[in-house]
Amino acid sequence: MIDTDTTPLDAILDQLVEITPPTDDPTGVHTYSQLRRWILLRNLADHQIATHAAHLDDLGVAEKAGSTTKKLVIEMGLPPAAATRTARIAEHLGTLGKVETCAADGRLAGEVVDAVVRGMSTIEKRSPTQLSDDDHAIYETELLTQALSGATPTEIQKHAQTIGNTIADTSDNGVPASDDRTLDTLSHHTTDDSRVEIHANVTQVVGEKFIAMIDERSVPRPEPDGSPDRRSAAQIRADALEVLLDQAAAGAAMDTIGTPRTQVALTIPATGDPATLPWTGSVTNAIARQLSCDGSLTEIIIDGETVPLQMGRERRLFPAHLRKAIIIRDQTCIKCGAPPSHTQVHHIQHWTDDGDTDLDNGCLLCQRCHTQVHHNGWDIVLGFDRHPWLIPPTAIDPQRRALPAYNRRTMRLDDIAA
Repeated sequence: MIDTDTTPLDAILDQLVEITPPTDDPTGVHTYSQLRRWILLRNLADHQIATHAAHLDDLGVAEKAGSTTKKLVIEMGLPPAAATRTARIAEHLGTLGKVETCAADGRLAGEVVDAVVRGMSTIEKRSPTQLSDDDHAIYETELLTQALSGATPTEIQKHAQTIGNTIADTSDNGVPASDDRTLDTLSHHTTDDSRVEIHANVTQVVGEKFIAMIDERSVPRPEPDGSPDRRSAAQIRADALEVLLDQAAAGAAMDTIGTPRTQVALTIPATGDPATLPWTGSVTNAIARQLSCDGSLTEIIIDGETVPLQMGRERRLFPAHLRKAIIIRDQTCIKCGAPPSHTQVHHIQHWTDDGDTDLDNGCLLCQRCHTQVHHNGWDIVLGFDRHPWLIPPTAIDPQRRALPAYNRRTMRLDDIAA
């Protein structure tokens, strides 16, 4: 389809392509302001793309051509992942009025809108009956509040998963999709160049076991000359899969009757909120009970600040059970967000300064950030909330204001104190 129509957009596009970053801006103030406007324009463009795609759907343009709107926008130049997101948002336009209003004025990026759309779908799938209009509005508002508070798309989806599991727990009708083993599939095929592609769609518990075992074996290894591992993260995971298969083959040759299965850590909030698994998020009460009698399980009770119970040991190296507790609290390297498998447990008060090896004196740091803390002027303190906070060197912040750990990066220490 050839577009010969001239619209006001053409004049706007001609003006936009001429805009460049300010050349005389030594402080960066004008560049910063201009960048914010570009982000606003980008968000508005996301909304308009979805709105126009929905209109094409209503007109049946793609259907008449024997295609789909998703394929049409890909042909126009939109990447497949963005086209999938656009098609999903377009399908739900008209059902999420509050979200659409915020997207229409540029406050929400397309990825965030898509997260709310997917989150609502998750909630609807886990409800045994159709959501009432009131419940739909309540859950939409809750996810939108998360989005406007700065939550990432992944965090919005996890919050929706928690809501869905709570709904599922209050009903005796049916099984949530995340727990339904009848939906499990595993397939593989050999490609033309003799490679094997593997695809699986499994329950949350099976996925949790898989991710945990792959992650445990996905540790970067330095090159022989000491330089960093040259493999990509995907290549490291592929190598980890081979290690896992070799270990499984060796284990199958031994008498494994009565031996524990994959170890899983289940975090149980003392507040009564749904229990969670570290990789796949909240679980239903039914799955929590199942895990308690299926395999080697570590149950960790946490308080309202997600701080596990004290599990100290008088040792210089943090023992495995204490490292688990610190991972539950910190989740990632507290400075850069590297995954737990890439981290070490750092003594906040150094061992040589009589620092204890316990929960309140440990935090997760990857090798690079560990070096910066020890040698580049960064300090770490434990806040009133029993979470670690970073103090940057004066070269970065002359006032040395406390920064929260990576997994709590939207918070401020004075807010916690208040």
